[in-house]
Amino acid sequence: MTGPSSLSRYPVGRCGTIVQIDADSDLAARMTALGLSPGRRVRVIRRSPFHGPIQVRTGQTDLIIRRTEADHIQVCPYEPAPDSTGTPPSSPPNVNATTR
Repeated sequence: MTGPSSLSRYPVGRCGTIVQIDADSDLAARMTALGLSPGRRVRVIRRSPFHGPIQVRTGQTDLIIRRTEADHIQVCPYEPAPDSTGTPPSSPPNVNATTR
């Protein structure tokens, strides 16, 4: 996935940045009130079966939204910026791991 795609098509675990909400003013206002607005990063956490709602996370907030609503949210893949050496940032250390 390189260009914009609807949030409803994003796979579980994928992170993206909202670029546009193609919806009527009421739905766009509702999404903004929930914290889903252009420029915000979102991650798909879970999908319900049979075209049910999806769970997304933005910041510290988890939301459950209808797939028909997620169809209106256009998202581009989020890639963390590389550090000064040109390598992407590593994942944080596992704080629950035991050392021997």
